[in-house]
Amino acid sequence: MGFLSASTGLTRYRLPDEVGDEVLSNVQLRLKRFAFVDIDQSMEERSFGWVCFDDLLDAEWVTAGPEKGPYLAFSLRLDTRRVPPAVFKKHFMIALRERMAQLAGEGKKFLSKDQKTELRDQVRQRLLMRSLPIPAVFDVVWSVRDNRVYLATTNTKVRTLFEELFAKTFEVELEALTPVVLGLELLGEAAEGRLTGFEGSMFVPVRKAVADTDREVFDPAALSHANDREGDVSNGVAGGAS
Repeated sequence: MGFLSASTGLTRYRLPDEVGDEVLSNVQLRLKRFAFVDIDQSMEERSFGWVCFDDLLDAEWVTAGPEKGPYLAFSLRLDTRRVPPAVFKKHFMIALRERMAQLAGEGKKFLSKDQKTELRDQVRQRLLMRSLPIPAVFDVVWSVRDNRVYLATTNTKVRTLFEELFAKTFEVELEALTPVVLGLELLGEAAEGRLTGFEGSMFVPVRKAVADTDREVFDPAALSHANDREGDVSNGVAGGAS
């Protein structure tokens, strides 16, 4: 989901260091340097890079530049080619049987570990050639005035990929706006001890184990199972009494 959708999940960043005019005056050139490269006609499993905010097929910014008033807007495109595990397993079994039949004709009975690895790679490459890459696009908006950057996803792997590519492209590091960072901005560095001194709390009840020194974590599933057993016993007692 992008910024033009009715709703989207966001990750917010700030730029701790000032961005120089040399970077801001060459944004489009820097984006093109790390632009997305299409892998439809190759066997690459993954490709990622920047594309135009207005058109995911435009890696040359012909449709529109990244400048949108006081903002810079562009998108991170990630194409991934996948082979489902079940499909790979089926075709590997087929290839393995064909190879074993071939070996039987040559008077051999076994495949070595290296031969199996080679066969597995061949099957994987063959299936990758038959599968199309799946595109995904994540919008980016950079508010130049207050040095804030917004990424339209909260996915951890995509965030890591974005942060690394952003640092390579603009030679500046991003800092995620976590609650602690936001608190420090509002309250100042003097509040760091109070904001970082919190410890996690256990909200799951614990119960005393058989040994006084040992405690075990309350397990709702185990309790439910125990209640079922008690119910069965009670029903059995009740049934026997009747």
